[in-house]
Amino acid sequence: MALAKTARWKTGGSFPEDASRALRSEHYGLTYELSPLSFGRRDRTGSILMVVPLQAICPQQASCKCCSATASLYGVVDFHKNCEIVRQKVLDPCGIPIYYYRCPECQFIFTTAFDHFSKQDFNEYIYNSDYILVDPDYREVRPQATASGVAQLFPVVRPARILDYGGGNGYLADLLRAAGFPHVDTYDPFVSKYATMPTSRYDCILSFEVVEHSPDPAATFTEMSDLLADRGIILFSTLLQPSDIDQQGVNWWYLGPRNGHVSLYSGASLHKVAQRLGFQVRSANAGLHVLFREIPDFARHLIQ
Repeated sequence: MALAKTARWKTGGSFPEDASRALRSEHYGLTYELSPLSFGRRDRTGSILMVVPLQAICPQQASCKCCSATASLYGVVDFHKNCEIVRQKVLDPCGIPIYYYRCPECQFIFTTAFDHFSKQDFNEYIYNSDYILVDPDYREVRPQATASGVAQLFPVVRPARILDYGGGNGYLADLLRAAGFPHVDTYDPFVSKYATMPTSRYDCILSFEVVEHSPDPAATFTEMSDLLADRGIILFSTLLQPSDIDQQGVNWWYLGPRNGHVSLYSGASLHKVAQRLGFQVRSANAGLHVLFREIPDFARHLIQ
């Protein structure tokens, strides 16, 4: 016998007009449907018992956002799963399931749960006042560490024009200018002060802990490409899947929908994205990567 969920429908003695309508549940802008509904006998109170069969609320397959192969369901986590779990528990489960897929060709892991979100939705449900709980380093600690690292990468010859793409509060740009970088701009569509798209092109685009937040990797990398000078580099960070991802699965700490981590890359999936845009990609380690077409002199030491 199939598992089913039983519910009561107060009707005052008559069946609803549409006995096949879906039962809808909306949380955080995510809508799930259970259908069809089937109706049973009345109980002693006069209520009608409904039997709602368990139904899939997520397609079993989706097109890979990096290589277009058919990806299958990989696992499901609670929406409140977040990256801060490596240090402490900050949120209880909320009961909203977020399904992730994995591509068999390039191993890209992704969810489609937020593909329909507007900027307003992201600001309301992810980048809201509670975001600091799941990413306490984003305001000061990470920009300070990044500025120090970028200064070490370019100790003598420095790029003339830098764009911090997805730069949040602009703190990283402030630190780089203070460290002697001549021209640094910030762009972030979720921060009103920096939401205007630049019209000029840059020798170096920085994008630290950004691309994993994009529900449309192709569009994000294309946008950065359009802002890059012909002889320029995109220097970005995102953590690649670990060697034991098959054992960790969706329990991997970096897979955190509450952080907005909706796109999780492998080395192969980064190469797919790069190839489509005519870029080469090099990874200094599991977290730091460079895209380029023709390497500029100021970055030649990075590609050796």
